[in-house]
Amino acid sequence: MSRKEGQWRIRVLYDGQCPLCSREIRFLERRDRGRGRIQFEDIADPEFDPGQYGVEAGELMARIHGVLPGGELIEGMEVFRRAYSAVGIGWLMAPTRLPGLRNLADRAYRIFARNRLRWTGRASEPCADGQCGNSAPSISASRAVGEAGSATEG
Repeated sequence: MSRKEGQWRIRVLYDGQCPLCSREIRFLERRDRGRGRIQFEDIADPEFDPGQYGVEAGELMARIHGVLPGGELIEGMEVFRRAYSAVGIGWLMAPTRLPGLRNLADRAYRIFARNRLRWTGRASEPCADGQCGNSAPSISASRAVGEAGSATEG
């Protein structure tokens, strides 16, 4: 393993076909400045295998996910909090950690995630109805990759 690989703090699993998502990823790549603190994995790539993270493709498409070096799977705003921190601009997300604001930011992201396909002109694609063909309930903000099969509220 190279030094660069050993330094990553989060692997962001993103939808490379989502224009807003891709723009955010390009922003984070520029902020990372080649330091390798963030790894990016496009879940829309035909070669992507969601099974390696113990989740279904629909669950990953429904909201952004990240993987921490220890294998823990996180989702939603926590991915942005960790990613921004990894590239040295965590102060931008710091207010979203405060009680009250945390709940507001998390809710706002869930609204975005539920509507992003429609808002980006992709409403006819799977997941446009927010179900993504996955009837499993949402996982909690973090879960160790490889835990027992079903996703449960935590």
